[in-house]
Amino acid sequence: MSRSSRTRVLAHARVRAAVVAAATAALLAPLAACSSNTDAPGTEADNKVKPSAADNPVKVTVTPTGERVPAGEPVRVTAAGGRLTSVTVTDAKGHKLAGKAASDGRSWVSDRKAAPGAAYTVTTATRTEGGTAKTTEAAFTTAPADKVNKVDWRPGANDTVGVAQPVSLVFDNPVKNRAEVEKQLRITTSNDTEGSWGWLTDWSGRDRVDWRPKEYWKPGTKVTLDADLNGTDSGAAGGWFVRDYTTTFTIGARRIVKVDLDSHQLTLVRDGKTVRRIPVSGGTPGGDKRSWRGTAVLMAKEGTINMNSETVGLGNAYDKMVEHSMRLTWSGMYAHAAPWNARYFGNSNQSSGCIGMSDANAAWFYGQVRPGDPFEITGKDTKGVVAPGNGFGAWNLSWAEWQRKSALR
Repeated sequence: MSRSSRTRVLAHARVRAAVVAAATAALLAPLAACSSNTDAPGTEADNKVKPSAADNPVKVTVTPTGERVPAGEPVRVTAAGGRLTSVTVTDAKGHKLAGKAASDGRSWVSDRKAAPGAAYTVTTATRTEGGTAKTTEAAFTTAPADKVNKVDWRPGANDTVGVAQPVSLVFDNPVKNRAEVEKQLRITTSNDTEGSWGWLTDWSGRDRVDWRPKEYWKPGTKVTLDADLNGTDSGAAGGWFVRDYTTTFTIGARRIVKVDLDSHQLTLVRDGKTVRRIPVSGGTPGGDKRSWRGTAVLMAKEGTINMNSETVGLGNAYDKMVEHSMRLTWSGMYAHAAPWNARYFGNSNQSSGCIGMSDANAAWFYGQVRPGDPFEITGKDTKGVVAPGNGFGAWNLSWAEWQRKSALR
């Protein structure tokens, strides 16, 4: 083929290609006009972020839930599909239940239990795996208590007491769940004093728990009781606790009263030094009028009171007003002024069980001592050792014996 012929063929091919391209463009144009803008680059839809599984809402579950649910259980919060960043549980009075979250942030449990007859709001802050934060609320109420247990405790708030003073709680109703109750009781001291709780039967017949140190307190010790009992069940026939209790007190000077019924002498020792010896007369030997021995703790300074022998099972032996009365036991042993027994002071035990002394000595002594001071009483002819529940007689048990009275040992 000649060069001119080849040139004409190539030119013709180029014209045909241009025609085909134009036709193809014309055919595609309507299709483009009818297609979705989503697939077209550079449109508004191109700038929208598609939802991710990591940003799905966190599912929060709170238990308990509902109305009038049983009390006595902690509040639990769980999160699925994300993490808990905070949980706040508040009752209708604004009191909060503190709690702890698991290390993975998936669950939270309150430290305290839900109390009876309360309304709680649970506010939960969460964060999704994709980082979205959200706050949700839930609410529940607990059934009221059908029976309430109350507490009488010693010593009182801000008291200064002697070195033998225990912390003592006496319950209105029986306590069957002793271990559970004891877990809610916390003693804090300024010098890490070692001590233990022990369960007793009070002289009144009621359940009681005392905390005593291993040895007498050190003077100046600051002591705080926190009884976080609200929401705790006493057990069968006991009822619920519906409040907390707290008291703080201080240990005063080291005063020890030594009473020797054989030599008929009372000695006041302060900070290791003898302050004064006082002639006394103790309980009459040989019968029910004998005194107790062992360690009795001064329970209260009652001043001038009426003493009637019928109240302590001694018939009509006496009924008189007595000055400077200092209670040592619930069963009726006191130290007090006894001027009617003056001829026996220092030489014979002729009282109805109490430790008597002259008016002048009783007035001075009354001004020297305070509740919590120990009376260490010795003597051959006595009714026996003061029982732990007869006043504050826990000191008459060895440390090992006392520890065994804890419900947690």
